[in-house]
Amino acid sequence: MSDGRAWEGNVKARLYERVRELGYDSLTAFADARPTATLVELADELGPDDIAAVQVFSGLVAEAERSGKITRLVRGQLVRELYECLPNGWPVVLDDANRFDVAHALGSWIAFTPETHKKRADRASDALLAKPPPAGWRPLGPDDELLLTLLPDEEV
Repeated sequence: MSDGRAWEGNVKARLYERVRELGYDSLTAFADARPTATLVELADELGPDDIAAVQVFSGLVAEAERSGKITRLVRGQLVRELYECLPNGWPVVLDDANRFDVAHALGSWIAFTPETHKKRADRASDALLAKPPPAGWRPLGPDDELLLTLLPDEEV
């Protein structure tokens, strides 16, 4: 985890320099190659002492805005949150403990969702709770069939 040096110097230049050093032409390509890694894991891989998770996400949002793929970014962040909060996939039963884990995943996801997509994320979250996916469901990336149904690629 960053020790405070993440905010020194030209953050954006450092971030993209690290991405290129790893052989990627964009932060999105780097993150897409690790669709289930948390933002902290992505930041640690890019620079455990001088890259912060929020910087990674900010860069991903900027690239998604430029490419018109914000909805795909939002789906991708849901995958990351589900992997972190539900390591065994969607629970069989939503008892109190599982309900907390699901709420944590969905709440964290919506917190990361850009304002332009919050209403769509809220509706998708409600749909997941109203009609839960099969037990053990763990999307492998932003192009998961169920995620595409919940959040199709129409940009707003």
